[in-house]
Amino acid sequence: MAPSMQRTDADPNAYLDAIEHPVRQRDARALVALMSDVAGEPPAMWGQIVGWGSYHYDYASGHSGDFCPIGFAAGKQRLSLYGLRDAPESEKLLERLGKHTTGVGCVYVNKLDDVDLDVLRQLIELAWAHPRG
Repeated sequence: MAPSMQRTDADPNAYLDAIEHPVRQRDARALVALMSDVAGEPPAMWGQIVGWGSYHYDYASGHSGDFCPIGFAAGKQRLSLYGLRDAPESEKLLERLGKHTTGVGCVYVNKLDDVDLDVLRQLIELAWAHPRG
């Protein structure tokens, strides 16, 4: 399920600069580089989420909106990775990712050192290629 939020004109670099925890900031910058490489475009801010691309969704409930296919938020305790659970093939990759937890629409990691970065890249590539809407 996509969160309800709007793409904004906020600067992703300002968001990154405001991350106080040095490891979280380092990891956020690494995610920007990785996701930008996979997407082939720079990020935009979706509320407090750094995201790439855009798609429109309509739910049977009548709720609709736009969201980014891939993105992340750097919280105080962990990184929330968006879009990585949407493709059917993602579950097998998540088994190999390393230390993480999952929520309804997110994969949570404490730090990138806890996960296999090659598997993370595969998850991001799969998520970016997965059709939505």
